[in-house]
Amino acid sequence: MTHSWRGIAAACALSTIAACTLDPAYTRPAAPMPDAYPHHAVSGATGKPAASAMRDDAPVQDAVLSDWQAFVLDPYVRQLVALTLRNNRDLRQAVLQVAEYEAQYRIARSALAPTVAATGTSTAAHDYGATSRSASVQLGFSAWEVDFFGRLRSLKRQALETYLSTDAARRSTQLSLVSTTIADYLTLLSDQSLLDLTQKTVASYQNTYDTTLRTQQLGVGSMEDVQEARTSLTSAMATLASYQRAVEQDTNNLIAAIGCPLPEGFPENRTLPDTPLFADIPAGLPSTLLTRRPDIMEAEHTLKAANAYVGSARAAFFPTITLTATAGTESGKLSSLFKAGTGAWAFEPAISVPIFNYGDLRASLDVAKIEKNIDIAAYEEAIQTAFKEVANGLSGRATYRSQVSADAQYVDAAQQYYAIANGRYLGGLDSFLTLLTAQRTLFTAQTQQIADRLSEMSNLVTLYTALGGGWSAAAVREGSPVQASR
Repeated sequence: MTHSWRGIAAACALSTIAACTLDPAYTRPAAPMPDAYPHHAVSGATGKPAASAMRDDAPVQDAVLSDWQAFVLDPYVRQLVALTLRNNRDLRQAVLQVAEYEAQYRIARSALAPTVAATGTSTAAHDYGATSRSASVQLGFSAWEVDFFGRLRSLKRQALETYLSTDAARRSTQLSLVSTTIADYLTLLSDQSLLDLTQKTVASYQNTYDTTLRTQQLGVGSMEDVQEARTSLTSAMATLASYQRAVEQDTNNLIAAIGCPLPEGFPENRTLPDTPLFADIPAGLPSTLLTRRPDIMEAEHTLKAANAYVGSARAAFFPTITLTATAGTESGKLSSLFKAGTGAWAFEPAISVPIFNYGDLRASLDVAKIEKNIDIAAYEEAIQTAFKEVANGLSGRATYRSQVSADAQYVDAAQQYYAIANGRYLGGLDSFLTLLTAQRTLFTAQTQQIADRLSEMSNLVTLYTALGGGWSAAAVREGSPVQASR
């Protein structure tokens, strides 16, 4: 009996012998991108390096931006993003898919060990006046594949990498939702700013129209001036209606994004603020941080899964060894079931050797290799796309500040121009056309300023997203990814 149990234990120990696999040695493909970002992407309008630009050779002092909560400074925006992440159905599906693939990985991992089951039976039979009884207890495993050539280990590794790829996709979905919610909110603030500006412009045009009408009625002004003033007023009123509609639609879009009504304390008629809503991007972040973007991590885990699948396809060419073994006791009397001499055991190894399969195994291996090459190309494309997005974000960052600063000067000059033109018109020193031109110039300057401020803020959010949505000082030093919070 003791020897039978030792036989099963020895069979189980065979799993430790099968430690080799036929997976190709994995080497991360070289990043198909320049070593540094284009000069214009890290320089200001004057051509000098921007203080906040991303440079491969610049030291980083405590560069920490762990997740979206560290990036978003405005408490209300944080509340909106949190509601989106809690209520969004796409993210909920992504989380469930991660759980599904984690369970599939555990299934693949369990195939490496035998399934051991205990069975107890007791039978009684009556034949020709005689009654016979028997009882047995057995412990064993059935059709357990000994992983000599690493096929099961390759499949386990493939399942693990697929699970990690799915989790990276979940993080990518989360990052996209964060940026989309912020973008919806910024659009609402921008349109509200334009609505407020247009309301003031309509009031100004109304005042101008009333003035020209009174002047014409007094016999001083002309009907042409009245009609020009009326044209400007009605055009501004049409623009006002369009911004009213835009604000309502923006609000609806934001409600749809967060999946519930706007929370209490929503700032009514809030416009684009002068204070920053987001943390600044620290200086000197290396381009190696691109490898921590969720989409790039997803592509690399998919590539590693394909690499492991090649190993399992190679192992299919070799013999498959399965074992069936049982050990236990049998007795005709239940009282004697566990006494000496009642031991029984069985050990049945089996081997399956592929001989002729019409090229099926070779074709399966070819498919696995082709899929790996496809995943290599997808990984390289993800790297190239990430580099382009970051370079464009840095280029916009270096120029939007100069553009918004120039807008402020443009608005100031337009306001002075309007004040002078209005005074000269009221004093009879200038034509109404000059005043009308000054009004339109001021409205155009103020509209452009709002649009450029929106573009500047949106570009910062885009750059944050392009960089992968957070990093730590250690990740910057090592060029290694950090896990974003769930």
